[in-house]
Amino acid sequence: MNHPQQLSANMEDITNALEPLIRRIIREELTRIVKKEPDMFYLDPEMPLYKDMEDIKQRKTQGHIKLHSHKEVWGE
Repeated sequence: MNHPQQLSANMEDITNALEPLIRRIIREELTRIVKKEPDMFYLDPEMPLYKDMEDIKQRKTQGHIKLHSHKEVWGE
């Protein structure tokens, strides 16, 4: 049986399909928040997004990831 390899391929396909959608949703939500509260944008350190941003910063500092430019991500 080839289930582990098939599951792995399916997870990769799912990840590849979801990542652009998730990025778009986050971008739209952050834009909505900033427009609604233009003078205040604050992420509480206990918020999952804050923790994710800290993790991304640490991995970038350690050279474990490459962040893409706005143009590369959004094609603008």
